Amino acid sequence: MEGNFYLQRLVFWAELPNPTVDGTLHLSVFSEDVAGKVVLITGASSGIGEHLAYEYAKRGAYLALVARRENRLREVAAVAQYLGSPYALVIPADISKIEDCKRCIQTTVTHFRRLDHLVNNAGVSSVNLFEEYDNLQNAVPVMDVNFWGMVYCSYYGIPHLKQSRGKIIGIASSAAWLPAPRLSFYTSSKAAVISFYETLRVEVGRDIGITIVTPGLVESEMTQGKFMSKDGHLYLDQQLRDATVSAMPIMPIDDAVKGILRSVCKGDRYATEPRWMKMAFYYKTLWPELVEWFNYLINMRGSSNSPTDTFGKRLVQLSGLKNWFYPDSVRSPDLDVETN
Repeated sequence: MEGNFYLQRLVFWAELPNPTVDGTLHLSVFSEDVAGKVVLITGASSGIGEHLAYEYAKRGAYLALVARRENRLREVAAVAQYLGSPYALVIPADISKIEDCKRCIQTTVTHFRRLDHLVNNAGVSSVNLFEEYDNLQNAVPVMDVNFWGMVYCSYYGIPHLKQSRGKIIGIASSAAWLPAPRLSFYTSSKAAVISFYETLRVEVGRDIGITIVTPGLVESEMTQGKFMSKDGHLYLDQQLRDATVSAMPIMPIDDAVKGILRSVCKGDRYATEPRWMKMAFYYKTLWPELVEWFNYLINMRGSSNSPTDTFGKRLVQLSGLKNWFYPDSVRSPDLDVETN
């Protein structure tokens, strides 16, 4: 009972408005109108980045879409303009490279003469047990994309965002709170993102709004099973996906991005979708041993030596929960996810 009392108190205080750096109270009363504003989105060729582009487009924003897959970006740009964006600029780039990040910002500002929102979304997931790596250098791209890509874009974007009194939206993950097996590098990179933006908020928070987004499992190429192998290559493995995701519900992408953009326009400091995932943070804080034991039971224990034959995977398959917890796009056995 005592633990539940303190948990309720934590939830209560977490829902209160947050003070800004100068000590004034931040009240999320008014929603920003992004019509006519310039929004740069990294990782815009799929998942959260793609669908955030569509939501911004519906609200009349100009878009700069960044990702490696130019053909896919052009498809997203065409849909965005159909949905209401006055113009969607396509910028093929690899954000793990500092020169590409600098070029993305410069190209956007040269074309539109301003930058209002910088959505740092691009990410990749490596799903391997730590001891499975033959060469740890193959895990370096996870940190290069998930963390350094956001750092580079933020560095070059801040001068322009200060002029427009704009916003940075950093897409981290609620996985940063949880000791999930096979996700050691991914969770570490997302924890670094949260810490980076919390510190940056102290430094520039009076001039630039910063929203840290911590999604749970959301319909995307990652939850479809697109991972980085221990050899450093992207591939599709739905069996490994089932073993990793197990009995956790996957949120439909449209619902997730609507909630995220709603929080961004309100000026919220943090956004979590689905909202119930916030509870994972409090459980991890109050009962870390319980969370570790549960994750081991669900995601590590199995009836064979196969790394994908876990208790959580069997539970989902035998109980029929997969039909309830996984959207159609994730359940399909005939997925054709690009792995380049």
